[in-house]
Amino acid sequence: MEHVKFTAMKDGDKEDYAFLHPLEVEYASGTADRLLKALVSLDESLSGYQVTRLGHSLQSATRAERDGADIDWVVSALLHDIGDIFAPYNHDEYAAAILKPFVREQCTWVVEKHGDFQMIYYGHHVGADPEKRQQYAGHRYFDDCVAFCARWDQASFDPGYDTRPIEHFAARVHEVFARQAYDPAVIRTGEREPLVV
Repeated sequence: MEHVKFTAMKDGDKEDYAFLHPLEVEYASGTADRLLKALVSLDESLSGYQVTRLGHSLQSATRAERDGADIDWVVSALLHDIGDIFAPYNHDEYAAAILKPFVREQCTWVVEKHGDFQMIYYGHHVGADPEKRQQYAGHRYFDDCVAFCARWDQASFDPGYDTRPIEHFAARVHEVFARQAYDPAVIRTGEREPLVV
């Protein structure tokens, strides 16, 4: 069998879906490599900053690593702006959707909301609400997102910072995306790990 028999999914049979399953598993196993390749393309995205979007992503992850953050935080910091490529108006939600099956809920929430939290630094300059993050006041992960933005995101536009290369983080990206998707032992709903050790 080279391909399924159906032209509409409702017409597929057990044989069709048994044929597709290993192909889907094989494709999913390449997610880490595709993400690393996409990160490299951030080097050619939005300009105007003193570092590229790739440089910003690597610097954020480097700062997280140097703060003693765990693997979920480091990979989340690395990928937090991956959505800039295809979703510039909701890049944070896009990145969170990619991470959600493979990292702790805490990290996914922070990545998903970091765009609103970043407004504190520049909203007043562009006619946006700098206090947009207050809509999440009292949330279990509110302080984590404040710290993520303050320590790793807003501070990572420095061309003089000793930033680690993408190769340094590749093994961790592979490790995270090799996990069983939505494993409760990984997602750890409601649990928190410190950003800084």
